[in-house]
Amino acid sequence: MTGMVVPARPQGSSARRIWGLMFRHLALYRRSWPRVLELMYWPVLQMVVWGFITAYLAGVQGNTASVAAGVLLGGVLLWEVTLRSQMGFAISFLEEVWSRNLGHLFVSPLRPWELVAGLAAMSVLRTVAAVLPAMVLAFFLYGFGVWTLGPVLVAYVFALMAMGWAVALAVTALILRHGAGAEALAWGVMFGIAPFAAVFYPVAILPHWLQPVALAIPAAHVFEGMRATLTHGVMEWGHLGWAVLLDVVWLAVAAWIFLAQFHAARVRGALLNIGE
Repeated sequence: MTGMVVPARPQGSSARRIWGLMFRHLALYRRSWPRVLELMYWPVLQMVVWGFITAYLAGVQGNTASVAAGVLLGGVLLWEVTLRSQMGFAISFLEEVWSRNLGHLFVSPLRPWELVAGLAAMSVLRTVAAVLPAMVLAFFLYGFGVWTLGPVLVAYVFALMAMGWAVALAVTALILRHGAGAEALAWGVMFGIAPFAAVFYPVAILPHWLQPVALAIPAAHVFEGMRATLTHGVMEWGHLGWAVLLDVVWLAVAAWIFLAQFHAARVRGALLNIGE
């Protein structure tokens, strides 16, 4: 039709654009060993502190405490997966904000879902680099191998990472809406969720009115299943199913919020000056 402007189709494949975004972040780590060290520092420190605590409890209270010690170490390791996946996603986004690169990215043919895919892929790499050394350390120092959970460990890890991505998407949406005022949430929001995610204790320990809140969190079902496997050798498929279902709901809601805030930020020109 006359007068209609047809938008140009993005050139090149989505995989190439996603890899280009990832390569930019990978190049930062290739040239900066302090960045790599920082990825491993907190998970390893958490493992050392909690490992010595659990070793003390096992020595004082005997075999029952040894089982509880394994549950605590498993909780520490798997919670780090959730935490690092969320922070890996959110901080990769913040690095684009801090470098004033967000507007440049969307002058290119990059689409919002490709940005999300690239940030999620970087989150996976950052999580592996952060958590794997802690897992190895837990085995050599304390004789605990989280892989004793069996093949279901893979499902647990992906369920926890998906929850981390959902939280990170929501945080990213808040940063798009409120700018620098919301950046602190990238570090603090998961610590606020942890008391209700039943990381170190069963959901039944919580007050009755809080238990429905906990059961609406995907991680709570993962940790309930982990405890059942480590203490009784029973695989709780129901908990895994609920974790996956809740992940789908969390991701769908977070994606909707992110896209709404992204389009609003683009309309008001915030992509060019966010963080200022």
